[in-house]
Amino acid sequence: MDRIRFRALLESYQTTFEEERDFLPDFIQLTQDPVSFKRERKSGHFTASSWIINRERTHTLLTLHRRLNRWLQLGGHADGNENLMEVAMEEAREESGLQSLRLLVPAIFDIDKHLIPANATVAQHYHYDTRFLIEADLHEPLTISSESLDLAWVPLSAVATTVGHNPSILRMLKKTGNSTVNS
Repeated sequence: MDRIRFRALLESYQTTFEEERDFLPDFIQLTQDPVSFKRERKSGHFTASSWIINRERTHTLLTLHRRLNRWLQLGGHADGNENLMEVAMEEAREESGLQSLRLLVPAIFDIDKHLIPANATVAQHYHYDTRFLIEADLHEPLTISSESLDLAWVPLSAVATTVGHNPSILRMLKKTGNSTVNS
């Protein structure tokens, strides 16, 4: 996938969630800038994430992010790679050690635009995160990367309690079909 194919995926992306519809035009416009797949675009750039679920559809894999100290889905920067599906898979493998990862659908699962706070090395900026639905074996051993404080297979019924008020994760949970999520 290159940015032209990615733009086509975005243009055909359908969602029932208002927040995704609101920032979809920003994603589409950003595909016109080849630098948008690199961190060098200081105001914001594309990232890719994986919403990883087990085969039985009872758990999702979350990481306790080292810098943000929050439970999140696995993912990271595109670093120039316009194939965000590939980026999501690589990041998931690097951050979990899982080899059983399998892309469930070759389409966008979710998109989210969120502000990343400034730190000592980077200014505040936006991540335009494209998420993909991935399946993995719940019983395969996990390897915690240097980017994480912890990894955990969280029961879908406990995700809302684990992540607190994180609308983007709760939206992905709803898309997974968990009926215990409140609007």
